[in-house]
Amino acid sequence: MSCSGFTCSKNCLCAINLLYVMVSMLMIGIAAWGKWFGLVSSFQVVGGIIGVGVFLFFVALAGLIGAIKHHQVLLFFYMIILFLVFVVQFSVSSACLAINKEQQNHLLEVSWNNSRSTQRDIEKSLDCCGFSHVDVNKTCAAACFSHTKCDTCAAKIQEHAGEVLRFVGGIGLFFSFTEILGVWLTYRYRNQKDPRANPSAFL
Repeated sequence: MSCSGFTCSKNCLCAINLLYVMVSMLMIGIAAWGKWFGLVSSFQVVGGIIGVGVFLFFVALAGLIGAIKHHQVLLFFYMIILFLVFVVQFSVSSACLAINKEQQNHLLEVSWNNSRSTQRDIEKSLDCCGFSHVDVNKTCAAACFSHTKCDTCAAKIQEHAGEVLRFVGGIGLFFSFTEILGVWLTYRYRNQKDPRANPSAFL
């Protein structure tokens, strides 16, 4: 059967949603692993990643069931939700790629000031103290704080922040295009007839 047929559309949709299921489980697993081994102490960060993973899992599960059963209602809501996710993800990915140095520094400082637990994680992992200056009157989780001069965390974060943003933006754009492909496949698949069904039935 040609790839424009019912079976090909069904198999492509199943493959895309299986990919999303694996990505969602990977996100949940990495977040739980990081929390378990103490790599990330911020509950908000871990909870946010797990929440996104669970949401993606259920969306992919709905798409997978809808594709297998050719369920019109499930496919409709899956198509709408996937399109909304595409809009949000495409916007965020484009912003990550377009952000300039000044905006990047401002975003980093705002994020730094919002969570004390995240500050401790960064200070411990990067061996630095403070964001833009080291305050000797405050405590610091970095090993360097007790016996030598510490660098500021802003300097160390900024060394890799641009690369990370470009990487995240690129990955986000890649998955956003798979999402719009999923929307198109779902729309086409909903309007195709199952060759195994009653030829006189309207699907």
